[in-house]
Amino acid sequence: MTTMFVRHTVSNYKTWREAYDDFAPVQKAKGVTAEAVYRAVDNPNDITVTHEFATIEAAQAFAESSELKNAMQNAGVAGAPTIWFTNKA
Repeated sequence: MTTMFVRHTVSNYKTWREAYDDFAPVQKAKGVTAEAVYRAVDNPNDITVTHEFATIEAAQAFAESSELKNAMQNAGVAGAPTIWFTNKA
């Protein structure tokens, strides 16, 4: 199992969350098996998201997909996200 972490700042959490929730069918179609959203304690617009995948290849393909990039832009993500991948030990 591979977990992809994404951290970014959003312009407005409520707007971002609605777009994120609307994107769930695409996540599932692209191999996301589980996901979670976290907000920083000191800045509610500082978001970290995790997505779990069966393989690193599926995670990387999702991260590089035009659908994800468009969804992030339309949801109000400010600046470039920080993305990293881990394998459960």
